[in-house]
Amino acid sequence: MPRPRKCRRVCRLPANTAFLPVHGAPTDRTVILTVDEYETLRLIDQVGLSQEECGRYMSIARTTVQQIYTVARRKVAEALVEGLPLRIEGGDYELCDQQSETCRCGHCCHNPPQQTTEQEATT
Repeated sequence: MPRPRKCRRVCRLPANTAFLPVHGAPTDRTVILTVDEYETLRLIDQVGLSQEECGRYMSIARTTVQQIYTVARRKVAEALVEGLPLRIEGGDYELCDQQSETCRCGHCCHNPPQQTTEQEATT
């Protein structure tokens, strides 16, 4: 019997869930990127976390992150190269509740750190 899949912790849902090519013939093919794949791309490529840090953040093993990341990059590449629509939906994920003791995101997306002005820093 296979081991049950763990839900991957996701800080927030994406603001945009669909992307369409500007040029190209209409097609019935759409690339589906799951929410956990999107979160992996966001954490590694945008935030700059390592795969190990990403795994801690999402409460999964580094090897699982590597598998998710590989699939996600392949899907994004297919959408870009083939000019296919891309939709973000579904997946095995658990949305961060912002209050759990197991939350590893440090509320980074919910309460971004306040930037101080030069005047505030000198007072």
